[in-house]
Formats: sequence, C-alpha cells, structure tokens
Amino acid sequence: MDEITVFTTATAQTRDGSVAVTCTEIPLPQAITLTQDALFRAPQDLANDILRLCRQAADRAKLLRRAELTESGVPAEVLDLLGLPRAEEIARMEALSEQEFDYEPRSWLSYFGDTGDGLV
Repeated sequence: MDEITVFTTATAQTRDGSVAVTCTEIPLPQAITLTQDALFRAPQDLANDILRLCRQAADRAKLLRRAELTESGVPAEVLDLLGLPRAEEIARMEALSEQEFDYEPRSWLSYFGDTGDGLV
C-alpha cells in the first residue's frame, strides 16, 4: 500500500520576501518567517498579510495534495468533489492576489517545474 502523508505543506511569501508562511492544507501554520523590516510594520497590516499568506499557502498545499492523489490513481472527479483546486484555479487566485496585495503570483510553479505537468 502506498504511503500518503498526513499533512501536505506549502509556503507563500510577500514579493519582497519580508513575510513567509508555511501552512498545511487546512490551513494550519507550521512556520512564519519575518525579516527585521517586517517587525516594524503596523501590527494589523502584518497580521492581515500573515492571514492572507496562510490562505495562499493552504491553497498551494491543496494543489500538492491533488498531485499526490492523482499520482496514486484517484480520478479527477473525486478530487473535484474533495474541493482540491486545479492548477489554473490557483494561478487565477494568485494573480488576483498579486494585483490587490503585491504578492508574487506564479511562485507555486516552483513546486512542479513547468506548467506541462498534467495537474489539471
């Protein structure tokens, strides 16, 4: 029997890298990294960024979970019913986030190399 990880994690960060958050797909933060400059930001702004990055990292973790389950032979219809996003959905959400919050929209690609990986 193939081993399935209990939690999949992924990381999201601000464009300047001052705040980075690693979360599970539920989204449970596993690590938060802040630069010295981030510590001098307004507390509410920093908290808002951390929450947004938690959601973004969780979405990326869900995409990784989808890839893992796809590799194990789970049909796409089942993955859709589980609410696991497709790569295009993540790209669209991150592009919107980029416009609104100045995040890097395509950094999730680094998990898979190029976009021709069959994660649709």
